[in-house]
Amino acid sequence: MTGKTGLQPSELGFFAAVATAASLSAAGRDLGVSTAAVSKRLAQMEARLGVPLMVRTTRRASLTPEGELLLEHARRILGEIEALQHLIGAAGGRPSGLLRVNATLGFGRMHVAPVISEYIKRHPGVDVQLQLSADPPPLAEDAFDVCVRFGSPPEARIVGRFLAPNRRLLCASPRYLRAHGEPRTPADLARHNCIGIRQGSDAYGVWRLAQAGAARPQAVHVRGNLTTNDGEIAVSWALEGLGIIMRAEWDIERYLRSGRLVQVLPQYATPEADIYAVYHRRHQMLPRVRSFVDFLTERFARLGR
Repeated sequence: MTGKTGLQPSELGFFAAVATAASLSAAGRDLGVSTAAVSKRLAQMEARLGVPLMVRTTRRASLTPEGELLLEHARRILGEIEALQHLIGAAGGRPSGLLRVNATLGFGRMHVAPVISEYIKRHPGVDVQLQLSADPPPLAEDAFDVCVRFGSPPEARIVGRFLAPNRRLLCASPRYLRAHGEPRTPADLARHNCIGIRQGSDAYGVWRLAQAGAARPQAVHVRGNLTTNDGEIAVSWALEGLGIIMRAEWDIERYLRSGRLVQVLPQYATPEADIYAVYHRRHQMLPRVRSFVDFLTERFARLGR
């Protein structure tokens, strides 16, 4: 609706920027205006719509249910407008604009951040925001343009581009194995100190192992006196000889090559954790999304895994 009442089309981008920022003052800095100006424009929107959109405190602002609904539709509408502009050649097909990328802490730091460094040298018109998370945010929130994830996406409206194969491996340091012996069967893990990693939706304290030819994996309940939500910390504990870990091969391959970690129960297969770039279908025509995913695919293929 246009005119003096209702929602103005120009306010969609404004509200999306304010809702994404940590506070009204942060939104003002992002938009290049004062905090008072942000607050005034937001109040005018609320007055015209007849509902509160945000709850303000001295430190931060949070969305009301109506604000959540507006943000969801604003992001969708803005994305569709931008995609349409690119489809009709308004931007000449050159990647530009803000690209929001999410990845897990250790993998993002070690493997995704260096790719972004290369990408922006080739595409200086793109501004990249990389956020690393211990627990990846739900894809339905649409807070990011591209997420690098372990495992293919379960939703039909989410596109998953395969980047590289990956396995989770059980391993420990030679020092730990000398002191405690090497497990020969999954049941042996019950008497070992198993380092726990609480991440995502994985069931904590349960490792799934399958022997070659088995119809289904065996669920093994493990325990130990060390737990963390940071995979790098878990790996460092294993390197110190404090227990057995299950970790993605990409994160520990250098330690396996050097002998600082040794694979245990290699005859048992652990869950696959292939690496994917995932994004909403409505974003796939945006040059910055398409070019970044292509770039990721190329770089991961070059690593030869």
